[in-house]
Amino acid sequence: MARIIARLKRCVILFPVKAIVRFVSDDLFLGISPSGHALPLDTDSQRSTAASPVELLLVALGACTATDVASVLKKKRQQVTSYTIEVSGERRDEYPRRFTSMTVHHILTGKSISTKAVAHAIELSETKYCSVAATLRPQVEIQSTFEIIESPEQ
Repeated sequence: MARIIARLKRCVILFPVKAIVRFVSDDLFLGISPSGHALPLDTDSQRSTAASPVELLLVALGACTATDVASVLKKKRQQVTSYTIEVSGERRDEYPRRFTSMTVHHILTGKSISTKAVAHAIELSETKYCSVAATLRPQVEIQSTFEIIESPEQ
């Protein structure tokens, strides 16, 4: 039985997912996520009435790592009262203008938040949990930084 379990752990199981993108008009699109949520997209940078596909990459990375870090810190009983993630990226000048690097900056506010706990939570997200970061690497260099702001005493 142990052998079977060990063999199963080595198997790669693929879970197909499907998103749908519909052309609306004039560089406007409507994306439908695999879970059925509608998301407008605008590829006209002058008009910019909705996020562009490239902007959504930054948002996806930030949301993915934030979910992981918040979950780990909650399990570590850290008292986080505010958490913001700023994601910036650098792109090539020539086409395709892919990202070459991204920086994820975590800003946490709370009471006596452990620097070690935050660093460990970010490391786990980067190396084990964040599917978006794993998809972007190794083509995109991803750097993470963080700052902790102590909540004022009340």
